[in-house]
Amino acid sequence: MNTENSIDRNFDDLAHKFKRKVYGGLKGDIRLAVLKQDLSQFCKKALNPAKKAPLNILDAGGGYGPFSLQLAQLGHKIVLCDISQKMLEKAILDCKEKNISANVKILHNSIQKMDSSHHQKYDLVLCHAVLEWVQDPEKIISHLLTFLKPNGLLSLTFYNLNGMIFKNMLRVNYKKIIKEDYKGWPGSLTPAHPLLPEHVLSWLEIYKTKVLCHSGMRVFHDYILDLTDKDKHPETLLKLELKFSRQMPFRDLGRYQHIIAKKN
Repeated sequence: MNTENSIDRNFDDLAHKFKRKVYGGLKGDIRLAVLKQDLSQFCKKALNPAKKAPLNILDAGGGYGPFSLQLAQLGHKIVLCDISQKMLEKAILDCKEKNISANVKILHNSIQKMDSSHHQKYDLVLCHAVLEWVQDPEKIISHLLTFLKPNGLLSLTFYNLNGMIFKNMLRVNYKKIIKEDYKGWPGSLTPAHPLLPEHVLSWLEIYKTKVLCHSGMRVFHDYILDLTDKDKHPETLLKLELKFSRQMPFRDLGRYQHIIAKKN
């Protein structure tokens, strides 16, 4: 969602359907449930009311803030940064409706152009569904770590190449796999640069962070090919997604990956 140049992705043109396509319905519920499960264990303060000691949180490439605005409702202080003006306009409206404008600072900028020397350091940095849209995801990770306090946490989610390959296998899209060309149609929300989890983990190791948590999101949901079956038992599916999100081999097939890393 954040970008510095015309190659990386800006979602101004798709802001009208982003909420429905990405965070709407059961798949959106699964994504948010995994985030809450992971943070409730590894960043307990984030999901607790924060009247006395609110966390300072940066949502980098956060779009309209579907997760971070929930943290603002708990009393935490949020800086929501995105390059899409239309996404931020949605966030501003949500803040007004939820009466949390005092807890949220809106920053219309790309991640790459944010200068950590001019910003406070954060307890938690969120970077969700951004890395798969940029040309140099490793550089984004390196840059985001400069915004963290010592022992601060980085929460990353990204589109998983393993899941994309497996889904195309199930659909018998062999040509895509052979050509290694997984781009969606123009105007689609299929990420341009899906990532392998081991690559992201290797970058985090290079920058000497400690990985606290690694989960898969939608480890089952996206592989139910019969659309009539997907929403038959949503509560059961959600429970199973949470149960198996960190278990191999299911974790590494999750359509998205979630990693929490601590800055040393």
